[in-house]
Formats: sequence, C-alpha cells, structure tokens
Amino acid sequence: MKHSKSISLLLLLLALTLTASKLPAETSDEQEIFSVLDDFMTSFSESDPIGHAATYHVPHFRLARGGMSNWEKIEDVITAHERIFRNLSETDWHHSEWIERKLIGLTDTKAHIATTVGRFREDGSQIVNFESLYILIKKDGRWGIKFRSSYL
Repeated sequence: MKHSKSISLLLLLLALTLTASKLPAETSDEQEIFSVLDDFMTSFSESDPIGHAATYHVPHFRLARGGMSNWEKIEDVITAHERIFRNLSETDWHHSEWIERKLIGLTDTKAHIATTVGRFREDGSQIVNFESLYILIKKDGRWGIKFRSSYL
C-alpha cells in the first residue's frame, strides 16, 4: 500500500512536469508587445510626450468617459499629451503603474491586452485603479498601440 502511494505520487509529479514543459514559451512578439507597454507606462510616468507618442500607431483611438478620442498624426498624440501631463501636474498624481496585464488574444499582427492601471501619489498612496483594454497592431515590422478602451 505504501509503495502504491509512492508510485501514484511519482506519476503525478511526472505528469505535472511533462505538462509544464509543454507550455509555450513567451514569443518574441509577446516580448515586444510587453516592451511597448513598458515604454508606454514609463514615458507616461515621466511626462514625456515624445517618448510616449513613440509607443502608438496612428491614427490612434481611445474610448473613455463615454467619448472617443482620435489622434490622426503623431503630432496630435504629442500635443494631447502635453496638455494631459500639464493637467496631471496640477493634481497630486506622481506616477502610474501596471497593476496587471494579461494577454487575452494574439495573432501575427494584432494583440489584445486586458490591464489594470494604478495612479499613485508621490508618497506611494494610491489615487485610483481602473481597467483598460489595449489593442496593439504590428505595422511596418513594429508593434504599437492602436486602440485603448478605459473606464476612466
């Protein structure tokens, strides 16, 4: 009886090991997608409109607060974020962070990422959390953010 429990445990561990080894490794596209999102958040938190705009593909669309924003050219993204960063600097916002990012769909040219974003004060206390959907596309060999939908 003792041996059958040991054998059962051994078989279970072997099955778990084989299952884990069959899980797909992160692809280079996934790495690039998450790198774009990292650059997006870093440039946003640094109030860098030019670096931030580099993470987009235009035209870019954002659905939030019941309205749709559409930035046709990269210059539109820069101008809009100069205003956004100026407005945020007049609040107690210090930086934003990804709380969660989950790849929920991926093709060769499009990715859907479900996210939770947090905004924080300088002392680290949280102002707000909100969920967003980011759609990235691969165009001209480069991943960029094409569409965002947020509840804030």
